Amino acid sequence: MSPTSRFPLKTLASACLLSAVSLAGTSQAATTVNLSYNGAPDPDKNAVHVFATNLKELVEEKTGGEIELKLYPNSMLGEEQERMEQTMNSPSLNVASFAGMSPLVPEVFVSAIPFLFEDFEDAREFFDEGEYWQEVENALRERTGIELLAVVEEGGFLAFTNNQKPIHSPTDFEGLRFRAMDPSQVALYEAFGASGTPIPWTEVYMALRTGVADGQMNPPMYIILGSLYEVQDYLTLANIQYSDQFLVGNGMMIDGWDEDTREAFLEAVAEANVMAREHNEAKVDERIAYLEEQGMEVIRPSGEDLTAFREQGQPAYLDWLTEEQGIDQRWIDMALQDAGMVQLAE
Repeated sequence: MSPTSRFPLKTLASACLLSAVSLAGTSQAATTVNLSYNGAPDPDKNAVHVFATNLKELVEEKTGGEIELKLYPNSMLGEEQERMEQTMNSPSLNVASFAGMSPLVPEVFVSAIPFLFEDFEDAREFFDEGEYWQEVENALRERTGIELLAVVEEGGFLAFTNNQKPIHSPTDFEGLRFRAMDPSQVALYEAFGASGTPIPWTEVYMALRTGVADGQMNPPMYIILGSLYEVQDYLTLANIQYSDQFLVGNGMMIDGWDEDTREAFLEAVAEANVMAREHNEAKVDERIAYLEEQGMEVIRPSGEDLTAFREQGQPAYLDWLTEEQGIDQRWIDMALQDAGMVQLAE
């Protein structure tokens, strides 16, 4: 089923109309604005919570108390799509993952093209300055009335782990079995000569322990949270995908604030995001060191090997975007151009 089928255009139009009706006549935002997000309210376990708490403090400071944020971690206000509907229909904020964003703008999957970025600096420039991401922001606003306000880092880049052998290059994948999060990851593993099987996160540890799968991919944060270092021996830092979520807000709410309040709010968002990025990057280095201390062998592929990962693995994901998700080629072209990459989509 196509992601857009969960939110047909008629439904989107109705939701936007409801939002307009519910907010019509309001001259200013409510004093208290709900901010919902996934994960525990624990700064050591949830990078999004670090962002949310910083944002709350900065918004209240910069608006002189005119806007107060009420935090709802652990998906307390509902699962991903419920929270996106709330953001369309009421004056609220939400930090959404791909599960919340993709039914509304499936083009967001393009930003997860594997091996698109060499480092944090490249990824941040892509989202902060790129034409593709501006088009994603425009599409979300036009279709839903939701404003895309920030890309929030949640744990660094995804890395490969396994318990069979060190992975330095694509040739090392032959014959290995991997846990996949979704069909796009299955396609990536198969491109390297391995196999991929979708396994829920709650079952990953046991699947790795019992040999159902040899490996998986996740940022270091999740490898630690899941205690996967107990059943995985090798960690390959291949910068597979940039791990992120998305701060979104009701557009009519933001437009309804006076200019000073709106500018103060946006300044708070930008400042909170810088703080979260600095915290996240420092934590990634600490987490990799921790995994080494737990006995994992850390592999840092050479530039030549990283190029081989990209050239062999990227086309499989690009095929998945166009054939399985129906993404128009122009979105892929824009993203690859913004990332400064050779056009591999032809």
